Amino acid sequence: MNIRKKIRDKGKIKFSRYFQDFKEGDRVAVIRELSVNPKFPKKLQGRSGVVKNKRGNSYMVDINDIKKKKTYVIHPVHLIKLK
Repeated sequence: MNIRKKIRDKGKIKFSRYFQDFKEGDRVAVIRELSVNPKFPKKLQGRSGVVKNKRGNSYMVDINDIKKKKTYVIHPVHLIKLK
């Protein structure tokens, strides 16, 4: 699990990362942004899921937890789009 940022990533968060847009059905990876207080459980670090819809500034993401599908509300700072 990430405890530190790399030297090039330290400092302020880029606005483009903070205000990312995702569409329904996009596959995303959950990567914890260390400079922002995380709003989701640490066990989600490195997991991937599918964007369900938007709720306020955050996105609802469906993630498989072993055999059960769970929905989490995650801010886009902590999401990276997968191909």
